[in-house]
Amino acid sequence: MGDSRDRSALRALVGEVVAGLSGLTQATLSPAFEQLGMPLAPEDAGSKRERIELSFRQVPDAELPRVTRRVLEQSDVYVSPSIRYRLEDMLWEEDSPPEMPKKARRELARALDLSELAQHHERFLGLLERYWMIEGEGISFEELNGLLVNGMRPVTLKDRIKRHVFRNPGDWSLEVLFENLGAFEAGNARFARFMEGLVSADVLLDEHLQQTTVSTINGHLRAHGIELRQTGTDGGYPLFAVVSTRLHGNQRPKNIIFASLAKPDIRFRSSVDNDIEIVGGHPDSTLVYDREISNAGLRWRDLHAWWQDTRKISSDTNARGDLYQRLLKSLPRNSEGQKNLFIAYHQILGPSPEDPALLPEVWLHWDHMTVQERGPEALLRSRMDFLLLLPHGQRVVLEVDGSQHFTRDRGRTPDTAKYAEMVAADRDLKLRGYEVFRFGHDELKLLDDAQALLRHFLPDMFRRFRVSS
Repeated sequence: MGDSRDRSALRALVGEVVAGLSGLTQATLSPAFEQLGMPLAPEDAGSKRERIELSFRQVPDAELPRVTRRVLEQSDVYVSPSIRYRLEDMLWEEDSPPEMPKKARRELARALDLSELAQHHERFLGLLERYWMIEGEGISFEELNGLLVNGMRPVTLKDRIKRHVFRNPGDWSLEVLFENLGAFEAGNARFARFMEGLVSADVLLDEHLQQTTVSTINGHLRAHGIELRQTGTDGGYPLFAVVSTRLHGNQRPKNIIFASLAKPDIRFRSSVDNDIEIVGGHPDSTLVYDREISNAGLRWRDLHAWWQDTRKISSDTNARGDLYQRLLKSLPRNSEGQKNLFIAYHQILGPSPEDPALLPEVWLHWDHMTVQERGPEALLRSRMDFLLLLPHGQRVVLEVDGSQHFTRDRGRTPDTAKYAEMVAADRDLKLRGYEVFRFGHDELKLLDDAQALLRHFLPDMFRRFRVSS
């Protein structure tokens, strides 16, 4: 999988943090490396500082986000509030959050009632402490009526919030609070997560207030192509996430044509209703999923239920096994990599009924004419190796690249034209709202290799797209 992002700033900052491991003993460094997901450096590799530097140098850029998450999760690795804040921003911004313009932030701050949001003091304060630096570093020495708190301690933003928001409601508006938090200048990802927390059941203990607050916020965000959308429930309360409304991927799929054994012969029963049917050949030679897909995405439970109903299989277990064999059968015989990815995905995840369904051989474009007949107007890519339809309209494509993607003459000669077509097709997909991840065939040519790779990749991907698994 290629990832050309510049992570030099992240590497420098994480390097500062892991340098603090020098306070450990030589014997406890190796367990610390393992906890942080860093390569082991033998005890005879030098001093503690040299071992830490050696280990960290071996962390590839693609693995830096995983190491960063481990650093943030480990309570025994001291990270100052300001460093934690910067690490989180770098990590979260990698998820390419939708842009949250300052104008929209200020408009919604003026439209919301702070007293409603902050009525449960400890819960509201806990949310602020999670996303903003309200005590410790960056404190001010504001005097209150000529006296410092306790006569000595400097006044923190947390002190001022308690005074102006809780003890004297009405002193501050939400706009003033946002100014003091730095919310108008914060990164898109931090502000989006803060908004999601603000309307969560952890802060607002009334579903009606959740819904009215979301409605008010969306009234100001939708003009900028963003909205808070319900993506599930949390203890019976609605759960919301910030999504872009401008992505092609946020449209609901109508027909998913997949797992075909050959190019399907398609005709419209009704072009008005987008009602299609597969004609010619065996009726099971191509699968068409035509049920509504919820905000939770397409899960195995949905696909299993559809298969069981349409094939009239009485046993849940038999239906799952039958579907698995049918999907496996659709994979190209000459691609062990695709087969191993599909098998490893199932072995690692179970799959759990709530996990995203992995759809093989999905038709993205369909043209009744051949590429030779269509000529230069032919669509760049007709099929995707695998497609995942994830929560709140996110679409992820997994591609397994063999030598045929960039060579000719059975792999003997580099073919720059083929490579150009492949990257052009990727650009087209990304503009349509798909995220594309590519695997080299050699990474997956053995099942054990595929399992090892996916055990790292899947949790990171699910975390990136905020999939509960």
